[in-house]
Amino acid sequence: MTPSELSITASGSSNASDAAEGIPDSQETWRDGLRAGWRSLRRHAGTLMGLAALVLLFSLLSPAFLTGGNLRNVLLQVSIIAIVAFGMTYVLLLGEIDLSVGSVVALAGSVAGLMLGQGLAPAMVLPAVLLCGLLLGALNGSLSALLHLPSFIVTVATMGIFRGLAYIVSGGMPAPVDNEAFLWIGNGEWLGMPVPIWILAALLAANHFVLARTVFGRKTYLAGGNAEAATYAGIRVGRLKIAIFMLSGLMAAVGGLLLTSRLYSAQPNAAMGWELDAIAAAVLGGTRLAGGHGSVAGTLIGALMIGVINNGMNLMSVPYFYQLIVKGSVILVAVCIDVHSRRRR
Repeated sequence: MTPSELSITASGSSNASDAAEGIPDSQETWRDGLRAGWRSLRRHAGTLMGLAALVLLFSLLSPAFLTGGNLRNVLLQVSIIAIVAFGMTYVLLLGEIDLSVGSVVALAGSVAGLMLGQGLAPAMVLPAVLLCGLLLGALNGSLSALLHLPSFIVTVATMGIFRGLAYIVSGGMPAPVDNEAFLWIGNGEWLGMPVPIWILAALLAANHFVLARTVFGRKTYLAGGNAEAATYAGIRVGRLKIAIFMLSGLMAAVGGLLLTSRLYSAQPNAAMGWELDAIAAAVLGGTRLAGGHGSVAGTLIGALMIGVINNGMNLMSVPYFYQLIVKGSVILVAVCIDVHSRRRR
């Protein structure tokens, strides 16, 4: 192991240090898994209690909330925004921000709609759209890393650019999608469970593995916690930033594919404001805006909280503009708690 790798392993956050423990045999693997699960449960206890309180509140305010059909809808709605929020988690862990994810979702969906409308098979459409997401993320990361521009400024600009491209690609109109194989991705079932839930579970496991069990994950935590120390440890922070924005673009493209399939059409105005939902999900799940701490498991819990709030207010017929106030207040409270907890430390 090189000195740089030793430094990465020694200097990572608690998330990374947990992942770096040696596991010599299957029995210890099982025990280590239990210990890791217990640590994760304790770490997210406050968020889980908040989620339970929201479920209890809306179940009391609306009898329809706890019905099987409604809970299924909540999970389906959450599955897409949670996937987008997974990508945002990487960006926030690095101490950056990506405000273009909603526009990437719309542009990815518009590209999918255009290709399907021309008769191309999903086997060609899916990789092309995922590549599109990677390239859009690479553009964001390159502009920020190579030109030394704040990611906030870069992604505010590309948010408008990508949204405009979505309107151009779609001709400014929703494009109906009728390919049965593609529609199965967002509306089908496998083993009695909706396909988007399976995709969510697979991406949760994959992203957790990347962050908790790989050198890339440890580099992400270290660079987010202390970029200067990461540079001294031999980490090329600029390249890491580009790779992380590519992951954010990839997750947003997956969200765009699922949303287009769910809606039976590609809509250029889709996913408006999703960047705020993605940030809120990550922050509510314990990801620090300053970087260096967080997890995709926490982000999923945060996304569930956002989904419960959205669904509960819709059932109560709360006007949309009041919903914006509530969600903005939730983000503000979460950020205040995050800042206060860091100052106490």
